[in-house]
Parts: sequence; C-alpha cells; structure tokens
Amino acid sequence: MDFAFSDEQEELRRMVRAFLADTSPETEVRRLMETPEGFDRALWRRMGTELGLQGLAVPEEYGGAGCGPVEVGVVMEEMGRALLCAPFLSSAVLATTTLLRCDDEDARKRLLPGLASGELVATLALTEDSARWDAEGVRLSARESAGSWLLTGHKMFVLDGATADVVLTVARTSDGIGVFWVDGDAAGLTREALPTMDPTRRQARLDYHDVRATRLRTYGDGWDLVSDVLDRAAVALAAEQVGVASRALDMAVKYAKVRHQFGRAIGSFQAVKHLLADVLLKVESARAAAHYALLAAENEDAELPAVASLAKAFCSDACVQAAAENIQVHGGIGFTWEHPAHLYLKRAKTSQLLFGDPAYHRERLAQRIGMGMGIGMGMGMGMDAVGGAA
Repeated sequence: MDFAFSDEQEELRRMVRAFLADTSPETEVRRLMETPEGFDRALWRRMGTELGLQGLAVPEEYGGAGCGPVEVGVVMEEMGRALLCAPFLSSAVLATTTLLRCDDEDARKRLLPGLASGELVATLALTEDSARWDAEGVRLSARESAGSWLLTGHKMFVLDGATADVVLTVARTSDGIGVFWVDGDAAGLTREALPTMDPTRRQARLDYHDVRATRLRTYGDGWDLVSDVLDRAAVALAAEQVGVASRALDMAVKYAKVRHQFGRAIGSFQAVKHLLADVLLKVESARAAAHYALLAAENEDAELPAVASLAKAFCSDACVQAAAENIQVHGGIGFTWEHPAHLYLKRAKTSQLLFGDPAYHRERLAQRIGMGMGIGMGMGMGMDAVGGAA
C-alpha cells in the first residue's frame, strides 16, 4: 500500500482547513454548543453545496463526488482539529455508508442526493440501554403489519438523533436483524436530547411506539451490513481522533514555548521535553494506523475488520493521552472553562468510547486474527460516560 496522499487529497486538506478556520473558530464552537440543534444548518448546506463534503463518498449518479474513504478520512481529520459542531459522522459517514453498502437502490435514489447536498441529515440508531455494539444488544422489535413494518422499543446514545431528518434504525425481526428507514417526524417517534460529556457532539434517546418504517434490502443478514458499517465508521473516527490529538499536541508545544518559569521557557525543561516527545510518538503512530485503515477500506481489503479494530483501539488511547497531556502542560489554566484544552479532552474521551472502547476493539482484533478469548461484557463499557453530563 502507498501511504502517501495525492496532490488532490492534500489540496482537499488545505481547502477544508482554511474553510474551518473561517467558519469554526473556538468562538463559533462555543456558540453552537449552547444552541438547541448544536450545529448551523445554513453552514451545513454550504458544506454540501459549495465544498461537496457530505457527498465525497457518494457516487456521481446520486449527486456526489465519487471519492472514497481516504478523502473522507482527510476531512474527518481536519474536522477533529477544529472540533466542528456538525453531524458529519452521523450523516455523511454512518447513514451514507449504510445506504451505499446495502442492496436498496430505491433508498439510495431517494436519500443520497439530499444527504450529499446537505438538505438532509440522517443518522444510524443502534445502541440501547446495554450500550452494546453487537447484535445481542439489539432489542427494539420490528413486526410486519398491513404491508409495512412497525417498530416498538427505544434507542439510546443516538448521534444527532434529536435533529436528524432520517433515522436508519437497527431492529430485531422474526428472521434476524434488519435496518429500517424512519422519517424523523414519523408518528409515534419521540426524541429527547441527552446531556453529554462532549457538548460538541449531540446524542439522543429515541422512543418508538408502533412507528411505521421501510425495511432496507440487504445482502444476506442485516447484521452483516451493520457490522461492515461500524468497521468503516470506526476507521473514519480514528482519522478524526488523529486530528484531535494533533491539534492538542500543537497547543501544548506552542504553550511550552511561551510559558516561562524560573526565567526559562517550560519547553526547555527535560521533563516537559520527554512528555511532548512521548505524545508526538503516539500521535504519529496513530496517524500511520489510521491511514493504513483508510487505505484498507478504500481497497476493500479482506483485513479491514482487523485493521479497523486496531486503528480504533490505538487512536483512541493516543487521542486521550494527547488531550490529557495538553492540559498537564498548560497547568491550572488548562482546567478552566475559558480555555479550549478541556473541549479537546472531552471530545477525546467520548470518541474513545464511541463504537466500542479500546479493550473491546483489542479483543475483537484478537478474535478476528484467530486469537480471541471471548469479548464478554466489555463492549459497552463506559458508554454512561459518553452519554453522561460532565
């Protein structure tokens, strides 16, 4: 595999970084954190129509750019650096990937153009009270009635679930797991925003009371589709974590150069040098892991499931370490609400647990290469922190 980015991909990075510098500075992030929706719909549409970011992975026949996972990863990395408040992970990654990987051409034709342009926001509703990321955690039921499907139950920790126009819902049927298309304003669907540790990424509880839905056609069992989508989403999130970690390291290095104690910049002290060197090693290793996983997804490599778990586990820990050490370097000021360091730590911590924590993914990696000893209950560990108030 060639790890080098092409000139076009590097130009995409520069364009997105410049755009986010103008539209997502810290002041705007803090403003959007306090709004009911948590993001700017007008800016979301600009991202779709002017930059085409939501449609990067969407084929041209549906109004997209026809790019692939690597380009999406480049964008996710830059969005992580800027802590962008927008439903990109839920809509442009989770929901869009579900539609692209399913066997439902009608759903693609009806939904992908709107998702690519930014006119629609969609999400994938999977986890429930157990916070498990496997098929055993799916308890919401779907039953056929008068030629349609009715969903009953509830979902928890749904990314952007309170504001999405379309909710792709994973439910249990008499013949296994299915994925269902539900309109956000469907009768019988109630949505409640949840307090979260990370206010830049919204989550919600969704209650279904005989909600009418359309089942997506899938290749084989529906869980095979969901598992594939989760692997690809974990890779995209790993790229975002690299962006968060890289930005946290930059902040720490910059502060170490200007903060003086005993007549010297604190960056000249050996202890600080070693700390920052350790973080740099972790960040660059995480970058390599994420880029390799993106290429595996791009090339439809058979090792993607194992590589996805490897990247998610390593990048999660590296991101949390970089964000935590950034606060350590800043000292007391890093703990204050006025400083952005804590925002990066909150994003790092919640991302660490999203789609399964590092212990879960290390066990999945062992299983996927034939060394597993049983996952047990660790897969949902820590989701109360993801969905809990700081």
